[in-house]
Amino acid sequence: MTQESGFIKKPIVIVPTYNERENVSPLVERVFSASSDIHILFVDDNSQDGTQLVIESMMAKNPDRIFILKRAGKLGLGTAYIAGFKWALAKGYDALIEMDADHSHDPKELPIFIQKLQTADAVIGSRYIEGGATVNWSFIRKCISIFGSFYGRTILGISIRDLTGGFNAWRKDTIVAINPDLVKSEGYSFQIELKYRAFRAGKKLVESPITFEERRAGQSKMSFRIVLEAMTRVWALRSIK
Repeated sequence: MTQESGFIKKPIVIVPTYNERENVSPLVERVFSASSDIHILFVDDNSQDGTQLVIESMMAKNPDRIFILKRAGKLGLGTAYIAGFKWALAKGYDALIEMDADHSHDPKELPIFIQKLQTADAVIGSRYIEGGATVNWSFIRKCISIFGSFYGRTILGISIRDLTGGFNAWRKDTIVAINPDLVKSEGYSFQIELKYRAFRAGKKLVESPITFEERRAGQSKMSFRIVLEAMTRVWALRSIK
C-alpha cells in the first residue's frame, strides 16, 4: 500500500562527486535558479582535482543550503547515495533527489518532480516514455541503456520504462521502507535495485519525462564492469521479498 500524500517541505538534491571541479559551481547556479527551496548535498569521494575546495567556497556563501559529505576514497556510486540518503534522513529532509554532477540532468525538472512527489512515493526521471529523450549519445551507448532497462523489466516483472536512469526523487518514507543498508548494488544495477525494492514494498512509482544530455566536462564514469554487474545483479534481485 502506498503512503498517504503529503506536502513536501524539505527537499534536498544529493550529488555524488569525484573530480567534478568544472561542473559543481554551474550546477549549483542552475539548481538554485530552478528552485529557491532546494538544498544540495555533495557526497565527495576524495576528489583530487580541487572539487572539495570549490564546494567549500560555495558553502561559505550559502551555509544553510549547500553541504558536503567527505569520504575517504572512491567507494562507488551506490555507497555514495546510501551515505547521502542516511545523512539527509538524519537531518529531517522529506524529499531526497538523486542527480548527476555532470549536467546530464536538467535542474528545471526539479519543481516538476517535487510537484509529482506530492501524490507519489517516488518520481522516476524517464528517457524512454513520451516526452523523454537523450542528447549527444552514441548509437552504442543508447542501445546499452535501452537494452538494460528492457532486460531488467523482463526479468523482474516491473513496468518502469527507465530502470537504469539516475535522476529520481524519493519521499523520505520510501527510502526508509527500502532500507538503504540492504542495497548492495553499484552503477546501473544500483538504480535498478532502488526502484525494484520500492516496487516490492508496494510504493507508487511514477515516471516523468526528462531529456538526458551527455556530460559537458570531466570524464564519464561508465565502464564495462558497471554494465556487466547490472546484467548479473538483476538475477539476484529476484529473491527480494
